[in-house]
Amino acid sequence: MAGFLKRLLPKRFRKKRVVIPVVRLHGAIQAGGSAFRPALNLASYSAALEKAFAMKEAPAVALSINSPGGSPVQSRMLYHRIRSLAEENGKKVFVFVEDVAASGGYMIALAGDEIFADPTSIVGSIGVVSGGFGFPELLRKIGVERRVYTAGENKVILDPFQPEKPQDIEYLKTLQLDIHAVFIDMVKARRGDRLSSDPEVFSGLFWTGTRGLELGLVDGLADMRQELRKRYGDKVKLELVTGARGFLGRRVPGVAGAIRAEEVAAAAASGLAGTLEDKALWSRYGL
Repeated sequence: MAGFLKRLLPKRFRKKRVVIPVVRLHGAIQAGGSAFRPALNLASYSAALEKAFAMKEAPAVALSINSPGGSPVQSRMLYHRIRSLAEENGKKVFVFVEDVAASGGYMIALAGDEIFADPTSIVGSIGVVSGGFGFPELLRKIGVERRVYTAGENKVILDPFQPEKPQDIEYLKTLQLDIHAVFIDMVKARRGDRLSSDPEVFSGLFWTGTRGLELGLVDGLADMRQELRKRYGDKVKLELVTGARGFLGRRVPGVAGAIRAEEVAAAAASGLAGTLEDKALWSRYGL
């Protein structure tokens, strides 16, 4: 009722309260995801981003980022969607780093016009990493013979069940260098003159928020509420924006569907394996 009566008042008599939409971009960055293992990717967050940038009265959108990285493709897709929405709607973008915005997480953070971190946050890791395991000796010991038939001499490049080949490693390195160059160009374009000339910036190292400020990777050390109150006044309201979700975090479909027991069991098993992968990503930064 109070809100209805307030709308009846002429605008000049209404007290203006600035509302800033907030979108939380948290987790490892990867395509797919499940009810048991929500993924940070464009498909999962596009609805929330569209909704946040569509708030006409809001002068800016705040993004809370907490990610150890992951898929460079999904990172760039999120980056480009944020920048496109900001330009289409004339909004400023403020990024606030929580525990970590490293690798792909920092790539997404570059979408911010200004980036803020806690002094103890982890930022950077501007590099590319690939990893895996090799099992050729294990197969030999347990008496298993690997049989692969291909059309194309490089179809089984980097096969974990065969010994490493120098030419395979060299080829993988060329791919990593290509992706690294794209990442470097993004950092230079977005950070501009704020960026330090220290060559270690692009070495893959990561730093605390304090050191990140010195290197020009962030613009200040502050939390979201503190910084936005300073800019828009003590009455500023931070409004969390999320996409519509249903049972176990699934996005609500147009028509509700039954969730079968076997689907839940399969998702749980997949989620357990994925959780171990995510843990490895986070632990790289001591988290």
